[in-house]
Amino acid sequence: MRWMRGAAWGAAVAVCAPSTARAQLPAEWRDSLVFHTFSIAAVDPRTGELGVAVTTRVACVGNGVPWVRAGVGAVATQANTRTEYGAELLDALGKGASPQEALTRLLAADTGSTSRQVGVIARDGRSAQHTGSKTSSWAGHRAGPNYVTQGNLLVGPEVVEAVARTFEASEGSARHLADRLIEAIAAGHAKGGDARKGRQQSAAVIVADARPGRSRRADGQTANISVCEHPEPVAEMRRIYDGISQTLGYRTLQQFGGNDVWQLKVMLHALGHYRAGEPTLTRDADANTYTTEAVAAVDAFRAAEQLSGPAAGSPAGLVDADTVARMWTALERAGKARAVREALLESTSVRR
Repeated sequence: MRWMRGAAWGAAVAVCAPSTARAQLPAEWRDSLVFHTFSIAAVDPRTGELGVAVTTRVACVGNGVPWVRAGVGAVATQANTRTEYGAELLDALGKGASPQEALTRLLAADTGSTSRQVGVIARDGRSAQHTGSKTSSWAGHRAGPNYVTQGNLLVGPEVVEAVARTFEASEGSARHLADRLIEAIAAGHAKGGDARKGRQQSAAVIVADARPGRSRRADGQTANISVCEHPEPVAEMRRIYDGISQTLGYRTLQQFGGNDVWQLKVMLHALGHYRAGEPTLTRDADANTYTTEAVAAVDAFRAAEQLSGPAAGSPAGLVDADTVARMWTALERAGKARAVREALLESTSVRR
C-alpha cells in the first residue's frame, strides 16, 4: 500500500498496490489423533440404551473417542486414535457382524494397529477389545457383563478396575445409563486416572436410546455432554448431567418450583412425611410447586434426622445436598430406595 495526496482536495487517499501475499492455508490433518485416556462403553439390557463415557488430560476428547449408534452399538477408539473405527465398527455391527469379527477384520487391515486401543459393544451385550503392544503404559482393558473399559497412559490397572467395579455395582439399579457411566468414570478418575499431571483436561459422555419418544433427535441421542476443557472435567460433566436431568440435589431448594420439587415430594411420601395418608401420590397441577405442605414435610424430615431447622436459623424448607443424601440413606434403610428410583425414572429422563 502507498499513500498519494489528491491535488484538488489535499486529501490523503490510500491506493492499494498489487500484493504477493497469500491467504494462510490450513495445515493438513495428521493421520491420527492421540488420546491417552480411559473410557467405558456399555449397554443397558433392560432399556437398550447404549453409551460411552471418557476422560483425559487432552482437550476435547469427545470429538474423537466416543461413537454411539442407537439400537446398534457403542465404540471407544483411543491411544493413537483412528476415528474411522467408530463408524466402520458400527456399520459392521448394523450389517450383522459380531464385535469380534468386525474388530479383527479392521485391525488386520490397519498398519498402525499396534498403537491403537479400541473397545466395542453391541446392543446384545457381545463385545471385543484391543490394546496394541505399542500403546503407552500402563495400558490394558477389561470386559464384564454389558460393558468394556479400557485405558492407556494410566497410573496403573487400578483405574480400569475401579471403573469396572463401580459400573457392575450399579447394574439393575434403575438408574439411567448416562448416570452410571459418569459414576464409573469418576471412580477411575479418583484412583489417579491419566498419569500426566498439570495438563488441561476434558471429559465426555454420549448415550443413545432407540425406544420411540425417548429422544428429540433423529439419531436417538438422549445425552451428549462434552466438557472440552476444564480443571475438573468429570465433576463438571456430573454437574451438567444433574442439571439437564433436573435430578434432585442439582440445586439447593428454598421454596423454588420445578421438576426436582416433584422428586422431593415422591421421596418424602415414601418416608411418610408428605401426604402419608394417601397410598399413592398423584402428580396433580401443583406437583412442581413448592407448597407450604411440602415445606412442612421437609422441615419434619430434617427434624427427624436432627438437621437444623427454622428454630436454629435455617430457612424453612431448606433442601441442600446433605438433606438429599440423608433422604436416600433413609430410603435405603426402609428398603424403599429402588422403588423410588423406578418411580422417578421418567422425571429425570434426559431427552436432549
